[in-house]
Amino acid sequence: MKSNFWRNSVGLAPENDWKREWAAGILSYFASVYIVMVNAAILHDAGMPLRPAMVATLLTAITGCLLMAFGGKTPIIVVPGMGINAFFTYTLVHSMNLGWREALTVVVITGVLFAIVAFTSLYRILSEAIPQNLQHAITVGIGLFLTFIGLQKSGIVIAHQTTFVAIGHFSDPAVITSCVTLLLALVLFIRGTNGGLLISMLVGTGLAYLLGAAHAPEKQASGHVFTGYGSLFLGMDWSGIVSLVFWIAVFLLLLIVVFENIGLVASQTTMAGRPERFKSSLRALSIANIAAGLFGSSPVVAAAESNAGIAAGGRSGLTSLVAGLLFGATFLFLPLLSYIPDSAIAPILIVIGGLMVQNVREMDLGDLTELFPSFLIMVMIPFTYSIVDGMAFGFITYPIVKLAVGKGKEVPPALYGIAGLFVANFILQAVL
Repeated sequence: MKSNFWRNSVGLAPENDWKREWAAGILSYFASVYIVMVNAAILHDAGMPLRPAMVATLLTAITGCLLMAFGGKTPIIVVPGMGINAFFTYTLVHSMNLGWREALTVVVITGVLFAIVAFTSLYRILSEAIPQNLQHAITVGIGLFLTFIGLQKSGIVIAHQTTFVAIGHFSDPAVITSCVTLLLALVLFIRGTNGGLLISMLVGTGLAYLLGAAHAPEKQASGHVFTGYGSLFLGMDWSGIVSLVFWIAVFLLLLIVVFENIGLVASQTTMAGRPERFKSSLRALSIANIAAGLFGSSPVVAAAESNAGIAAGGRSGLTSLVAGLLFGATFLFLPLLSYIPDSAIAPILIVIGGLMVQNVREMDLGDLTELFPSFLIMVMIPFTYSIVDGMAFGFITYPIVKLAVGKGKEVPPALYGIAGLFVANFILQAVL
């Protein structure tokens, strides 16, 4: 009886092999554990203390994996999303001038709205309101944005007074480290090496210290790993909730979270042979997004690295449970992660950005009224250094060019309203 109860609690069917599920969970963990340091580094750019940001990332990943194990009952690994964390830091905080505490409030409210969407049929309505080309263009644009951030952090690209950007100095040990780490990451990833991104990040860290491109932290936080974390846990600031900018931020983050997770969950549940678990997995993710904001992290997604575990035979929630337990064990090594320098982290951002750009293959760009709005989103996100402004150019242009050629009926009614919100945001920026 106890065995059957345990199997049912994580969706483990009689034909599933326990050992295979454990192996898949271990593989998924090593494929995705790099996110702990990378996400913390991006949150640190928003003003959060680094070690507490690592704790928030771990707690969020553990909770997400457990929710997916017992709620979704699928082998999907839940971690803070790459790209969405860039939106959190470089758009909500840097471009929209929200404090990181206000941005955490945006995450919590977005999670609540996502739960409403996931537990009703609204997820279909919202998904159908945005044309597929624009959805894919957002992913590509964020991928280019992540790549640009990685190039900046690595020193491969630097600021220039005349041309704005220029190639970095290859005599700089940090640039050499970044280039070697990038090449290693690409080789390992393309060859399908398990945990390739983690391996390349660790090798890059060793090389950085060997070449003198990095130095040990001058002041390690004293006490246990949770020291200082109280500033992030339940650290939301609700004072900006009455402003229009705040609700524009909520709306845009909701669009990104919903679009990305619907696509990822649909593909991963199908790949695992569990398409009937789509709704339960999406609902588990929505609750995990509420938890992310409460813990002090950017929103979560169904990690692309879940595909590694699924390919290895993961079919149930036991896979995500094992990964969640291993994320818990990572607390033992947390102090060591602060030694990883930007020159070892930045190349990972470049690789992840390249993977996101693959979505361009899913786009139908034969129609010029689809091509140019999508193109504007893809290029304006990195060039304006703002995901919101980049999206605005495409979402405003789309209905205009459709109306110009007599195809106004092809524009979903909700998209006219979204375009109006973007116009209002530009007017608000000009007035203020």
